[in-house]
Amino acid sequence: MSRLLVTGAGGMLGRDLQAVLRTRRDLSVTATTRAELDVTDAAAVRAAVDGHDVVINAAAWTDVDGAETQEAAATAVNGDAVAHLADACAATGARMIQVSTDYVFRGDATEPYPEDAVPSPLNAYGRGKLVGELAVRRLLPDAGYVVRTAWLYGEHGPNFVATMLRLAGERDTLDVVDDQRGQPTWSYALAEQLVALADAAVAGRADPGTYHGTASGETTWYGLARAVFSLRGLDPDRIRPTSSEHYRRPAPRPAYSVLAHERWAKAGLRPMADWRSALAESPARP
Repeated sequence: MSRLLVTGAGGMLGRDLQAVLRTRRDLSVTATTRAELDVTDAAAVRAAVDGHDVVINAAAWTDVDGAETQEAAATAVNGDAVAHLADACAATGARMIQVSTDYVFRGDATEPYPEDAVPSPLNAYGRGKLVGELAVRRLLPDAGYVVRTAWLYGEHGPNFVATMLRLAGERDTLDVVDDQRGQPTWSYALAEQLVALADAAVAGRADPGTYHGTASGETTWYGLARAVFSLRGLDPDRIRPTSSEHYRRPAPRPAYSVLAHERWAKAGLRPMADWRSALAESPARP
């Protein structure tokens, strides 16, 4: 791999991808922000992809609740634009890594979803992301990679961990839902995993298809909030458990978003570390 394009470079994951790639002297990296590349513009996408060996698409509509009332706009970014990128990659012979979501699943499972589980999204955001997944599979059967992630937090953008740390200084107690299970995933660790997958793909070690890019282990939002407080030396008992019924949102959330990680071993790569150890390395630390 010598020429890599990162889209959505201004977002939380995109900025972490740039940080990871800065240490690579063997790569020529192009990083485009939303202002620099409108991924919904097919002609602009074709021009941007030309000359690159690998594309990592971190551009996304991330407003889950907003997608409920603006589904067409969300799908234009999370679905149709992905098809533009995949089509451009197919035309030039580039490989593509598409970042997707646990929200393609309904969340009614009782054990981790394998990579080949049948998607059944329960909200507009998940439906749009699934459109993107299907486009990659259809247009790049031999060079397309879908990496589903979940519960992302990091240094460069709004996220649950940052919100908990902010509210810790504003409120005595916080009520946090304890009936949604998932895998808190540090965006920098995901960026490292995506770059490792790109390397393995170019080397012919990683088969195209779907991978699950989430931290190992599982917890609830309540469990994550307590862990964040403990890391900062705050009293975790200030966090009180509550149910999703008390925090109704426009978009329904999956109750169970735990993903399995079997395919990494086939590519010669380790799954991502346990969520607690990643949290301890992340900006949540003191």
